[in-house]
Amino acid sequence: MSIPDYQSIMLPFLAFASDGQEHSLREAMDHLAEHFNLTEEELKELLPSGKQAVFRNRVGWARTYLKKAVVIENTKRAHFIITERGRDLLKEKPDKIDVNLLKKYQEFREFINPQKDINGNGNDKPEVIETLNPEEKLELSYQQLRKELAAELIETVKQCSPEFFEKMVVELLVAMGYGGSRKDAGEAVGKSGDEGIDGIIKEDRLGLDIIYIQAKRWQGTVGRPDIQKFAGALMGKSAKKGIFITTSNFSREAVDFVDKIDSKIILIDGERMAELMTDFGVGVTKVASYDIMKIDSDYFIDE
Repeated sequence: MSIPDYQSIMLPFLAFASDGQEHSLREAMDHLAEHFNLTEEELKELLPSGKQAVFRNRVGWARTYLKKAVVIENTKRAHFIITERGRDLLKEKPDKIDVNLLKKYQEFREFINPQKDINGNGNDKPEVIETLNPEEKLELSYQQLRKELAAELIETVKQCSPEFFEKMVVELLVAMGYGGSRKDAGEAVGKSGDEGIDGIIKEDRLGLDIIYIQAKRWQGTVGRPDIQKFAGALMGKSAKKGIFITTSNFSREAVDFVDKIDSKIILIDGERMAELMTDFGVGVTKVASYDIMKIDSDYFIDE
């Protein structure tokens, strides 16, 4: 048979997890390949980019959609387990699991809502999307891919050690143009280690000013007391600039606090961190690139 689309994969994927055990994505792929009787040639078939197998890509998207509907959840990197919601869904004995079925879950609707990424109106009705031109649809797809990548990045970083996270923060800041060389910047991380400061980095290549760093690989919200402690640490160093970066988010009180103090403290939450990692190529690799061309009218002028 031909390679199934990602929606056709979702029901057998969830059924595979119905034993309640932790499974790896590799185990799921092997099971699904056997379930769909795929040949070696079909398993080796690549996407047009030539960077990934079609079947692996579609299994990955099936897993992503099931995860966003919270019918499965990740236990660790590339491993998952069925949730209580997933068991309840299987008890309904659906003929298939597709996007329309998963839209009954609020979490999935928030994830799949592509129109919100363009103009913020939150309208994801098919008839509205169908009015978009090809370039607009491509933009929606691009934003959807970035959104999923950001979620995967945050989840992956949270599973890393605090030491790795601190070094990754420096990699990101260097990629953004701070700190001069990676060696110079890296030597500063973890060496200040007092009064709530995790490291320092040069603001520019010449080292005309120093920026202090607080890097927290947290799950919960970072509140005002944490930012006040960091601001106090900056005062103790007679410093005016700091970056507080976390894998989670900041409370409204924390955000309001930094707006009222003399020190310049930049707050970078998990979502913003993932965007910067994507934009500056830290922890990500390019899979494919598409150029949209238009006709050059000047070329066809007959002189």
